[in-house]
Amino acid sequence: MPQILMPIGDGTEALDTFHAYYRLPEDDYEVVVAGPEARLYHTVLHEIPPNPAVPWDIIEERPGYHLQADIAFRDLNADDYAGAFISGGRAPEYIRYDQDMCRVVREIAEAGKPIACLCHGIEILSAANCIQGKRFTTVPKCAMDGEQGGATYVDEDVVVDGLLVTGRGYQQNMEVVKEFLRMLKETA
Repeated sequence: MPQILMPIGDGTEALDTFHAYYRLPEDDYEVVVAGPEARLYHTVLHEIPPNPAVPWDIIEERPGYHLQADIAFRDLNADDYAGAFISGGRAPEYIRYDQDMCRVVREIAEAGKPIACLCHGIEILSAANCIQGKRFTTVPKCAMDGEQGGATYVDEDVVVDGLLVTGRGYQQNMEVVKEFLRMLKETA
């Protein structure tokens, strides 16, 4: 069964992550969850509270479910993976500094394997130096992160550029995963 790399850390957005985590195996892909260490991680829920009487300018963060990482970043080998699914949340802000994780994501991209990315996950792709010249989308507050990586921000919900599919956030889960699965099947 082909394996899909899913890098996470504490603060990974639950909806970004769990949709793909459960959906990809339905098409016979094994999701391999990787973290700074092989341990249990805390996911979070991000949303702007829907109560207009209490306005928020930023996203509220609440605890989510837990997810076990199968392997530490330092033990990853890009040849083992058919592609990567990079979710958002606060985790990318921290794990993007891990050179082993960046190396593997970059090697997956350089090997011409599909990558799907939601929300703040663009911070990882930028840090891995694998989006130069690409078009992408993300939440508007992260547009600068992708642009600093040499990519062009597009103000759309989902953007496909070659073997990269990006989405603003969990609201685009279904379309991003659908495109990612199409890419995986075409490159198999």
